[in-house]
Amino acid sequence: QVQLVESGGGLVQAGDSLTLSCAAAGLTFSSYVLAWFRQASGKERELVAAISGRGGSTYYGDSVKGRFTISRDNAKNTVYLQMNSLKAEDTAVYYCAACRWWYEVDDRAKYRYWGQGTQVGVGT
Repeated sequence: QVQLVESGGGLVQAGDSLTLSCAAAGLTFSSYVLAWFRQASGKERELVAAISGRGGSTYYGDSVKGRFTISRDNAKNTVYLQMNSLKAEDTAVYYCAACRWWYEVDDRAKYRYWGQGTQVGVGT
């Protein structure tokens, strides 16, 4: 049984930093692309960042480029999202997800496994 468990969410002020973690179990972790999506109230779920199985390739959405950094530790079966210079518009539920191939990275339907999400709130 595959499990993705996010942690690290919370309420912060604009300009602050926050690091999310996602611990995985039940899959061959290094064989999967791991990604962070987010969904704000009333909006569609959007891809924030993704990282290839060995970490050699990364993808960032335009709204977070230069502020967020995705990384992974395959020895710990964990993926991270370092979020700097947070803005009010970053407020959302953040989800960790896994897909099998890098060419699937921007196709939400290809993500086989999802976590339950962690709430991030950014106050002004």
